[in-house]
Amino acid sequence: MPTQYVSDHAAVASSHFISLPRLVREAMSVVSITSPDLTGSEVSWFSALCSDDYRYLGQPDGDLRSSWAHCKGIVTEAEKQGFRNVLCPSSYQVGQDTLSFVAACGPLTEQINFLAAVRCGEMHPIMLARTVATLDHLLEGRLTINIISSDFPGQQEDSAYRYQRSSEVVEILKQAWSRDTFDYDGDIYQFHGLTTEPAKPYQQNGGPLLYFGGYSPSALELCARHCDVYLMWPEPKDQIAERMRTIGALAKSHGRTLDYGLRVHVIVRDTEAQARDAARELVSRLDDDAGRQIRERALDSSSLGVARQAHTRELADDDGFVEPHLWTGIGRARSGCGAALVGTPEQIVEEISAYHAMGIRSFILSGYPHLDECRIFGEKVLPELETCSLPHAYERVPDATPATPLGVGRRS
Repeated sequence: MPTQYVSDHAAVASSHFISLPRLVREAMSVVSITSPDLTGSEVSWFSALCSDDYRYLGQPDGDLRSSWAHCKGIVTEAEKQGFRNVLCPSSYQVGQDTLSFVAACGPLTEQINFLAAVRCGEMHPIMLARTVATLDHLLEGRLTINIISSDFPGQQEDSAYRYQRSSEVVEILKQAWSRDTFDYDGDIYQFHGLTTEPAKPYQQNGGPLLYFGGYSPSALELCARHCDVYLMWPEPKDQIAERMRTIGALAKSHGRTLDYGLRVHVIVRDTEAQARDAARELVSRLDDDAGRQIRERALDSSSLGVARQAHTRELADDDGFVEPHLWTGIGRARSGCGAALVGTPEQIVEEISAYHAMGIRSFILSGYPHLDECRIFGEKVLPELETCSLPHAYERVPDATPATPLGVGRRS
């Protein structure tokens, strides 16, 4: 693995914190991973583009609507605090279109990467390849892609077909990043002899990194064959380890390894009692019927991953904790990622260190309200973590503008 790209502010942890490098030396990762020697983690935040920001879960607040001003503010605050990436989700809810939002944020930021969710099939694959190239050049290599395979708004399709379509879209994207022409003969898409010049990205050595999360056999196959980072939602650590072993074995059967990521919420306070009080306060006005409606309106509400999050809630104690610092209450009013790490800064660093030792290299965090919790985590926890940019760690980002048609290469 290439030399990692470490943040300037990643100071050595205080003596009362557990440092990542020490824990890494003490435990082997659960499975073989792409970056075993990477001591830093990609610590990312989340911009609530899809009507998912609350002071009290289930209680809409006009000041926290998914407007351009609010979502932009989350991104700029995340960059100010030193987060290395920001997930920009995709859903048909009142808010911001993902790719338009990422493009608009590009000139407003300098360091932070963008993890743009792309629902495969929404855009013609070759035009998607050109859009990705445009964004990657605009961001000068700060683009990463979250591959999505859920249903389109207003329609339902067979799961096998959706994943076949996504697999073909990814294979076409990779042709744009590695070949001079598109020559593809799939079940859904067929292209022959079309130049890839308009679709050449800024990033080299394989193009933007592909992140993917899914739990069905078809989803695991897609990730094992094509993607770089497998994203998981929070569950007890033994279940996360089993999930990693399952897809790790599948990736190995294709002659590949993966890196692993965890999408989880955070609630950090100076004392554990204060953190637990903040968790209770967050759901103190939640009506369960309203929470169910919020869960069901998401495009992935019937997925296997969402069902696993519901099962994790069933395993929790009376206070909603399934592990000492993993609280499942958020899942009462949210489809998808439904649990939070709750505790003091020291406890949260210990949790992240333990996940890192398991082999997790990417953490996509969020908290409610997103702007407030971004500041709290950025001030109290982030300086104690060694962070990195995965595109730099993978040597995808060139030192200078590349010789592509959108860069400094020959004009056709």
